[in-house]
Amino acid sequence: MTIARNVLTKDLLEEYCARFNNWGRWGDDDEVGTLNFITPEKIRESASLVRAGKVFSLELPLDGNGPQTGAFGRVNPVHQMVATGSDHAAGLQNWPKDWGVADDTLFLFLQGGTQWDALSHIFHSGKMYNGFDANLVTAAGAERNGIEHQKTVVSRGVLLDVPRALGRDHLEPGEPIDGELLEATCRHQGTEVTTGDIVLIRTGDMARRRHLPAWDGYSAGDSPGLSLLSAPWLAEKEIAALATDTWGAEVRPNEIPGTFQPLHLVMIPSMGLFVGEIWYLDELAEDCADDGVYEFQLVAPPLVIPGAVGSPLNPQAIK
Repeated sequence: MTIARNVLTKDLLEEYCARFNNWGRWGDDDEVGTLNFITPEKIRESASLVRAGKVFSLELPLDGNGPQTGAFGRVNPVHQMVATGSDHAAGLQNWPKDWGVADDTLFLFLQGGTQWDALSHIFHSGKMYNGFDANLVTAAGAERNGIEHQKTVVSRGVLLDVPRALGRDHLEPGEPIDGELLEATCRHQGTEVTTGDIVLIRTGDMARRRHLPAWDGYSAGDSPGLSLLSAPWLAEKEIAALATDTWGAEVRPNEIPGTFQPLHLVMIPSMGLFVGEIWYLDELAEDCADDGVYEFQLVAPPLVIPGAVGSPLNPQAIK
């Protein structure tokens, strides 16, 4: 049933937060949320999808050419060398037997590039997923729902290429994706989303903006993305996780006046849904369109960083 867009209100947001709440579903101490949908059987199913031996990296390079422009204090990664081959060649390294070394460092925001949000990333009315108090996330890190608990992420991956299903190159900023459009994309592709899947939602926004100056406002700007009205679909499908090629997963400008990314409040603190952003999906999308196969094994564990509220990763789609 189509829901009129004029019903997008704070009352509907609160209704969805309550209706799709998973607190206690997997126990009062649970810290992995919808990743509980990934069972050993689901992992075995994902392994059976590897047929051609093709592997696609879905990570953007960790360099200064990323999408961050300083919004929310985030900057692109800074890679620095602390020991080099030129040091060695100049005789500046005092190692025996003419032994030389190169070494380097990387400064980065954990959510500045291809990344997962931890379940400690978003709070609603002083609580995070499973009812844990927001005060448990301090300057020392997250005592609950830290990214280290969500360290095993392997399942059946499904790509939903929304603009291709519409016969377009990309969606426009401010263009919402609701449950009906997600379902229509599934029908167009001949794809079924099942319990425990990791759903990758391509909007074409990254492909359109990536090579424009400052990414044309990609970071923290207006963008296509998931509508609040996608929440019933996300809950009904019992997906383990979702990731998009956009900066913030949901549509911007915000659909409800006086809110900030309202769907995040439903997905993360209420549902305990694992959410990824800034994923590079274009090469995978081309291959899926070529062979008509939109399912694959997805191996996408975050880095094990105790107490972190997010993590970079190099997700691998294996077909």
